[in-house]
Amino acid sequence: MSGFWAIFWLGLVLKIPIAALLLIVWWAIKAEPIPDTGPSDGGGSDRHRPSGRPRHPRPPRRGPHAGLPPRPPSRVRATGKRLAKTH
Repeated sequence: MSGFWAIFWLGLVLKIPIAALLLIVWWAIKAEPIPDTGPSDGGGSDRHRPSGRPRHPRPPRRGPHAGLPPRPPSRVRATGKRLAKTH
């Protein structure tokens, strides 16, 4: 009797999603197309900026009337303990 339930599951229950998919495809094919609403207002988007990474502030502009760029920091050398040769 255990073989009956396996065949029942594979033969009937798993066919329900396939039948639903075929019904949705048939419904989409038979649907009437949406009519155009007329001339558009020039396109564009209602969104102000795309989502994703936040925008960082821009660095100051450098030009003939701007001040000199800041000096780079002084160079620092790290000193450490010398390693002994292992060979």
